Amino acid sequence: MTRSKHQWKGNLRLNWTDIETCVKILSNKIRDTGFEFEKIATVSRGGLIPARLIADQFDVKTILVDRHKIPAKTLFVDDIYDSGKTFRKIISQVKSPESFVYATLMARNRTKYPKHLVYAKKTKGMEYVVFPWDMIEHDLKNN
Repeated sequence: MTRSKHQWKGNLRLNWTDIETCVKILSNKIRDTGFEFEKIATVSRGGLIPARLIADQFDVKTILVDRHKIPAKTLFVDDIYDSGKTFRKIISQVKSPESFVYATLMARNRTKYPKHLVYAKKTKGMEYVVFPWDMIEHDLKNN
């Protein structure tokens, strides 16, 4: 989701304590799915840091970044489920979509999510979520 396409209503600035809380919640929800995975896949912009934090929680040593094919037994991790654009792109690249989990720290507050989605927390509305790894970029764009 790009800023030019949407009317953001304020910012939600997350700090590292917020991220640690989200990672714990998300890790528990991933465990609760019973999904067994050997690798984690992600996108370099936004997902790389959350993927590393989740990998540490599950002692996963392999993180696949910006792949065009996602093998079976691979968890996908991103920072936010927003418009669904990344999800739609990724699900088409998954070898076994029937047994796939798409995990995010945050999910845009909406009424319906794909069955594959697991998230730690929802946004309250249309606030622009600023993660700690986005703060410099966000501040440069808004000054």
